Amino acid sequence: MNDALVRELVPAVIGVLVRRGADFASAEDAVQEALIRALETWPADPPRDPKAWLVAVAWRKFVDAARADASRRGRELAVTAAAVDAPVPATDDTLRLYFLCAHPSLPSSAAVALTLRAVGGLTTRQIAAAYLVPEATMAQRISRAKRKLDGVPLDQPGDLPTVLRVLYLVFNEGYGGDLDLAAEAIRITRQLAALTGGEPEVAGLLALMLLHHARRESRTGPGGRLIPLAAQDRSRWDTALIAEGVTVLQAALARDRLGEYQAQAAIAALHADAPSAAETDWVQIVEWYDELLALTGSPVVRLNRAVAVAEADGPQAGLAALDGVDPQLPRYTAVTAYLLERAGDLDRAADRYAAAARAAASIGERDHLTREAARVRQRARGQA
Repeated sequence: MNDALVRELVPAVIGVLVRRGADFASAEDAVQEALIRALETWPADPPRDPKAWLVAVAWRKFVDAARADASRRGRELAVTAAAVDAPVPATDDTLRLYFLCAHPSLPSSAAVALTLRAVGGLTTRQIAAAYLVPEATMAQRISRAKRKLDGVPLDQPGDLPTVLRVLYLVFNEGYGGDLDLAAEAIRITRQLAALTGGEPEVAGLLALMLLHHARRESRTGPGGRLIPLAAQDRSRWDTALIAEGVTVLQAALARDRLGEYQAQAAIAALHADAPSAAETDWVQIVEWYDELLALTGSPVVRLNRAVAVAEADGPQAGLAALDGVDPQLPRYTAVTAYLLERAGDLDRAADRYAAAARAAASIGERDHLTREAARVRQRARGQA
């Protein structure tokens, strides 16, 4: 049984049921039940038309549920058994389903969970394990999201930037449990790219994911120890993913409709293209950060730009580029520590590294910054 094919069919099948009159929540539940049935029967008796099979079984599940629910008696009048064997329409509502699952009325956590389940075809148990929460907690989150969408029409205009933000949130979770969320995000974004026919920002996000994912194996050492980009073993980078990411990015940039994900991907591509950290084209990276800052006005972008400026023009220029950046940003103290060390102010740099470690959001980051503080203090003592 081709699990990937089944998951790719899920949003299209949900769309068919909604078109036939099912509400989103009931359609999604029915399709999940159909998937369980498929897992049980397809290995021994694979269908000739998997999509039509899933539609037929899911629709029967929906009809049965509607008939069994006393509160839905009114709906039964509109549900006929003949619809079970109705032809599957040629219209593909998958793209609209992306928009529905990333509806602006949903909080990010709910939109992410619903997208993974309804668009990605994952089970509640898989999603819960990936996010390291109890299955019941994730089930409640998904149920609340579906209730929030009750009555929202499938053909309501969608917000593509919201969809992209949700997919990027999934990607940045990395992996947990037995599920690789980064790989799932790439798979779903590939599908979105195909549906949108080369929309530049969708392609830009896909390229960004591919380029970041290519470095995954080199980011950590024994025991989960974080390895900064400059110290990574570049021979471990996935050159096939890098080549694909660059190709996707070049096609997107050729459309001449620059967006933030394309600009981020261009920065990632310059890092990936450098044979070594010392050979990185920091001047071009600063130029792309300027483009990204103009597009977003993001304080995080301004902070990252300061690091690039320091690499291109020296640490004092980088420190000057921090003027106006909010010191409450999560990485501000760590960036300041790095620039102070580059400028030779080792005592202040060690203090900043230690402060950044105390405020770190993860154990891996805390341990890395603690080691940096100790290393710089040792350097300071050696110069005393």
